[in-house]
Amino acid sequence: MVEIDVPATVTALMERLSAHGHAAYVVGGSVRDSLLGRQAQDWDLATDARPDRLLAVFPGAVYENQFGTVAVREGDATHEVTTFRTDHEYADFRRPHRVEFGDDVRLDLARRDFTVNAIAWGREADAAANALVDPFDGLADIERKVLRAVGDPGARFAEDALRMVRAVRLAAVLELTIEPATLAAVREHAALAAHVSGERVSAELEKLLASPRPSIGLRLMADTTLLDVLLPELAAQRGVPQNKIEGEDLLDHTLRSVDAVPVDRPVVRLAALLHDVGKPPTIDDGPFRGHEVVGAELAEAVLERLRTPKSATERVVRLVRHHMFTYEPDWGDAGVRRFIQRVGIDAVDDLFALREADNVGSGVSAEAHGLDELRARVDAELAASVVLDRSRLAVRGDDLMAELGLPAGPRLGRILDELLERVIADPRLNDRATLLLLAESMLTEDR
Repeated sequence: MVEIDVPATVTALMERLSAHGHAAYVVGGSVRDSLLGRQAQDWDLATDARPDRLLAVFPGAVYENQFGTVAVREGDATHEVTTFRTDHEYADFRRPHRVEFGDDVRLDLARRDFTVNAIAWGREADAAANALVDPFDGLADIERKVLRAVGDPGARFAEDALRMVRAVRLAAVLELTIEPATLAAVREHAALAAHVSGERVSAELEKLLASPRPSIGLRLMADTTLLDVLLPELAAQRGVPQNKIEGEDLLDHTLRSVDAVPVDRPVVRLAALLHDVGKPPTIDDGPFRGHEVVGAELAEAVLERLRTPKSATERVVRLVRHHMFTYEPDWGDAGVRRFIQRVGIDAVDDLFALREADNVGSGVSAEAHGLDELRARVDAELAASVVLDRSRLAVRGDDLMAELGLPAGPRLGRILDELLERVIADPRLNDRATLLLLAESMLTEDR
């Protein structure tokens, strides 16, 4: 008999449901991950109890939506408990127009996307012990490492087009092979993915990029034309020559680069995914001259379309804009400081990680092109707490206004910027009296 090791908080909820005469099951991803030997994250429960009954059984619970989901807090954890249901009339390729509550866990499992997710573990109200409920042979598919749609895959994807994106994500994250009929249905219905909101695509992409090898899912997206629908800027890279690794094109380079970024650096992985989107539009310019500028604009448009948080978007755009930096050993220390200023102290380490991945994707050493030497010089400058922005200048705008009678405005800003440039070139100048004298001389030159 299969046993699922559930957390104590989940066990407590299941026992309370049983004590009140209701079925209690854990369902979905937590069961799947447990059977795969993976650490389960979100433990969702399903029951025959209607939402109003759940609110009575669990005082303080919150009815979250019209689909029968109630959020219940137990100890330090919050779990979702959903009434068994069947879905009806998917007309927008995203969500059912209405649901019908039911009493049979098997009918509830029948509406789910893939067999590995259509497994429940628990018991009916009158049962003596918990057991596995697996009407679609999901356990056998888990053992065979296969991802298969429940029932007709075309019907499942027409109900909710996001399921196709989830299929390639699960294949990558769980290292499963999509069975032929399911994969063929993804190809056939890929165009429906245009109906999926940017937020939902972004959530799946984030999970895909957190997998050990995102390229597995991204190649599946390319092979099924999902990439053409959801990320046409990336799809345009197919067939673009690179002259880096024999027999590989620009998309191959991008996917190699993404895989080369450490999994714990999600922003850098996203930047690696988009770092060369400016190459196809600039293929005839040099070729690729200025692709980092064009790429930064395209990356921003892509991330806005995906409703990516502003902070992450700004960081990725900055990394794409600066990823083509070059370093020469004869740079002076001021040159290193200007490099840090241009990129930003907060982004320079991410930029080095992106360049390392870009190098690996190009078939050369991660530290090629003097990257290790530049990194050491940057670290030395940062350790010395050098002045790289106005905030560290020994004078501020109000000092110049008070001492020199300068009014607020663009002229004041230009003088501060010039003082910053001089201090970057020679840090010894960062002294209040010295900077006031320099500012006064600039005023004299302007007259």
